[in-house]
Order: sequence, then C-alpha cells, then structure tokens
Amino acid sequence: MARVRRVLLSLAVFVAVVYFADYLAARDHPLDSVRVQPYYAVHRKDKRMSFDFDVPVESQYCVQSLAPHLGCPPCWYLKRHTTKRIEE
Repeated sequence: MARVRRVLLSLAVFVAVVYFADYLAARDHPLDSVRVQPYYAVHRKDKRMSFDFDVPVESQYCVQSLAPHLGCPPCWYLKRHTTKRIEE
C-alpha cells in the first residue's frame, strides 16, 4: 500500500511541475490568434435542427502551451476546432 501511495504522490508532483513549467513558458510567449467560424444551431418546432453559417469569422486568442492558461485555450486545440457551435 505504501508503494502505491508513493507512486501516486510522485505522479501528482510530476503533473504539477509540468503544468507550472507550461504556465511559465506560456506567460513568456505572446498570444497567437486563430480564425474561428461560428455558426448557429437553431431548434425548430418540428424537432429538426437548422444551421445558420452567415456569421462573420472571428479571431480567437490562444497560447502556445499544453494546457489552457491566461484565460485562453491552447493553440494546438484551437487549430483543430475551427468551428464554434452556438445553440439557440
């Protein structure tokens, strides 16, 4: 039981150190931006969905890091998710 506890504690310390180092690296780099296409998903009365893509493209800020920091998502995630669904 002590060995499992030691492994879990080591893993938690490792994750905390990686997250803190990632934060320090993200803080020193400038923010990037990625163009995101939002669209509206409207629920109709006949139980179908209607999609409206006539929304202008917007730029969203992101950080070059593994995890979200400074209130921005990581760029590696945002570049793979360039559409933003808005439910109505």
